[in-house]
Amino acid sequence: MINRSTPVAIATAVLLAGCSLIPTYERPAAPVAAQYTRANATAAAEGGTAAAQLPWQDFFQDARLQQLVRTALDNNRDLRVAALNIERAQAQYRITRADQFPTVGAGVNASRAPNTTGSGTKYVNSYQVGLAVTSWELDFFGRIGSLKEAALAQYLATEEARRAAQTSLVAAVASGWYTLLADEQLLKISRDTLQTREESIKLTKLRFDTGVASELDYRQAVSLTEAARATLAQQQRQRALDENALVLLLGQALPADVVASLGSSQGLRDTADLPAVPAGLPSDLLTQRPDIRQAEQQLISANANIGAARAAFFPRITLTGQFGTASNELSGLFKSGSWGFTLAPSALLPIFDAGRNSANLAAAKVDREVAIAQYEKSIQSAFREVSDALDSQGTLRDQIMAQRAQLEAEQARLKLSDLRYSNGVASYLDLLDAQRTLFALEQSTVSVRLAQLLNQIELYKALGGGWTDRTATAAATTQTPAQQ
Repeated sequence: MINRSTPVAIATAVLLAGCSLIPTYERPAAPVAAQYTRANATAAAEGGTAAAQLPWQDFFQDARLQQLVRTALDNNRDLRVAALNIERAQAQYRITRADQFPTVGAGVNASRAPNTTGSGTKYVNSYQVGLAVTSWELDFFGRIGSLKEAALAQYLATEEARRAAQTSLVAAVASGWYTLLADEQLLKISRDTLQTREESIKLTKLRFDTGVASELDYRQAVSLTEAARATLAQQQRQRALDENALVLLLGQALPADVVASLGSSQGLRDTADLPAVPAGLPSDLLTQRPDIRQAEQQLISANANIGAARAAFFPRITLTGQFGTASNELSGLFKSGSWGFTLAPSALLPIFDAGRNSANLAAAKVDREVAIAQYEKSIQSAFREVSDALDSQGTLRDQIMAQRAQLEAEQARLKLSDLRYSNGVASYLDLLDAQRTLFALEQSTVSVRLAQLLNQIELYKALGGGWTDRTATAAATTQTPAQQ
C-alpha cells in the first residue's frame, strides 16, 4: 500500500514525461547554385504544371504506353518490395509508440512459504488476482519519445522511397517502350535496305554477265548487301534484348494487343514530342523530388536518435503495480475487504558503464553527419540530372532538325547518283557511297530522335514527375477539408 501523496507524485511524473532532448532540427542549406545555367531552355513552359504535380497519364498520352505503365505498377516486384517496406516501417513505428503506454495484463499469483513468525500454521499461503502493470517506463527525459520520432521519420522515408521507386519505374517503362519503337523502325529501315541491295545485286550481276559492269562493281554490291544483312541480325538481337528488359519491368509478357500494334507501327515517325514542363528553381527540388524528401526524413530520424542517446545519461524510472484482490486463503479472494493495490516505482541512474552511453551518443552524432552528407549529395545529384537534361534539350532539338534536313539531301543525292550511274555518267562507287551514307544517316536520325524522347523523360523524372497518379489526384481534390 502507498500513502496519499504517491498518486500526486505519479501524476506529476507523467506530466513531466513530455521533456525532449532532441536537438532543434534545421534543414541544411542546399549546396547548389540558385538557378540552372540553361533554365531558358524551357522558358516557354514556365507557366505550365510542375512535373511533380503532373500525373504520368497526362505526360505519357500514348494509350499503349499507359497500359504498360499500369501493368508495371501492378506487377513490378521492386515496387512491391517498396510497398512492403512501408508496411514494415509502419508496424515498427507502432511498436515504438506503444512503449509510451503501460502494458496492462491480468495477473494471477500464488505462493506458499514456511511461516517464520513462529506462531500459527507451519506454512503461509498468499493468493492475488487483479490487473498488473509491469515495468512501465516513465519517459521523463524523452528517450522513448525520441525513438518514436525516429521511427516515424523512418516510416515517412520508406513512403518517399516507394514514390521514388515508382518515379524510376514509370520512366524506365516509358524509356523501354520508346526504345522498342526505335528498334522496330530500325528493323524496317534495315529490311528495306537489304531488299533494295538484293535487287541491286541482281542488276549488277546481270550487267556483269553482259560485260557492262566490272567484277569490282559486283563484289562491292555483294559486300554492301551482306553488311546490311549483318546489321539486320544485330538489330533483331538488340530488339529481343530490349523487349526482355521491358518484360522484366512489367512483371509479365507484353500484352497481345501491344505486340500486334508494334507489327504495324511506324516506330518513332509518328511519335509526338512529350509535354514541356517548367524547370523552376533548384530549391523546388527539395519538395518535388521523393528521393530528396526521403533523405531528409532519414536525417530527421538520425537527429531524433541523438535525443534518445542523450536521455540515456539520465535516470530511467519504471513503474510496476497491481490492483486487485489478495488473501491468505483461496476461498477468501473475492470476499469483502480483500481489495487493494501495490505500486513499486524504481529508478536506475547510470554511474559506470565503461563509456557505453558516451559512445552511443558519439555514434548518433556521426550518423547525423552521415545523413547530412547523404542529403546534400541527393540534392547535388538531382541538380546535375536536371542540368544535364536542360543542357541536352536545346542541342538535341537542333541536332534532329539538322539531321532531318541532311536526310532529305542524302535521299535526293541517292536518286541523282542512281540516275547518273544508269546513264553511265558516274561510277558505281558513287552510287554505293550514296547508299552507305543514306543507310547510316537513317539509323542515326532514329537514334537522335530516341535520345530526344529519352531526354524529355529524364527531365520529367529529374524534376520529380512520375509518382503522381491521376486517379489519386482526383480523389484528393474531392475530399472535404475534414477528410484532408
